[in-house]
Amino acid sequence: MPRKNLTANRRTLAHRVRYAVRHPDRVPRFLARAGRDTWLRLRHRSHVDYYRAVMRHDTAASPEAAVGSKSHDRWLALGALQFDYLTGHGLRPEDRMLEIGCGNLRGGWRFIEYLETGHYYGLDISPDILFAAQQTLVDRRLQEKLPRLTPVRDLTFAFLPEAHFRVVHAHSVFSHSPIEVIDECLAHVGRVLRPDGWFDFTFDRTEKEEHHVLREDFYYRTETLTALAEKHGFTAEFMEDWEALPHGQSKLRVRPRAARPAAAPGAVDPAGPGAVAGAPAS
Repeated sequence: MPRKNLTANRRTLAHRVRYAVRHPDRVPRFLARAGRDTWLRLRHRSHVDYYRAVMRHDTAASPEAAVGSKSHDRWLALGALQFDYLTGHGLRPEDRMLEIGCGNLRGGWRFIEYLETGHYYGLDISPDILFAAQQTLVDRRLQEKLPRLTPVRDLTFAFLPEAHFRVVHAHSVFSHSPIEVIDECLAHVGRVLRPDGWFDFTFDRTEKEEHHVLREDFYYRTETLTALAEKHGFTAEFMEDWEALPHGQSKLRVRPRAARPAAAPGAVDPAGPGAVAGAPAS
């Protein structure tokens, strides 16, 4: 898949006219999305509520298309891409993994199959897509792996235990999120991340003006997200090797700054019981 144009501002009228001339067959769908966007923005003040409604509508038509896959083969391929990358970059069967925006388990079913029983936890703001995720578990006969699939109202993770996950993963979540939602996530994910853990997330990258299209698709400069991660105590690494793969998005890996080795089971945390493990960093 070719890389997206990193200098285009897709929100401008000139870009939209050029795009319509090149792809006239896509104009009716865009107009339908624009009408839906207007209607949903009038009904839902918060972005999470807005995008939950988008997912309800898209999932009713096709769960696989709702998570961005135009065909079942593409759904399988992108899930395999995520799985191969993470297992090739440090994910181990004994790790506990949190997937933010797990969708209908495009990549998740492979992680569930790979990880030890009970070590996968998937979150999504859309109950509708989680119903589809349950069906994926049935289709793949993964019920005995006991994954947890939980709908959430926000990205504060308040109900999850501290320093529990070594790996946190969010594919194509920040590409649909305004900066305040990303900020909320980065402000809280460090609490549930182990001191030796890391958080991978993808985003739609631009090298020019940051912008969004229909409140559904958001484009950020790498520097913006790196600075935000550092603000919350993480260090950020741009994953150069991810860029060469056929997916269309970029990836950052953030780690707790001054990460400490994980304590042995039952050991007392030298930072004290009130310490927040795993504050944000690259």
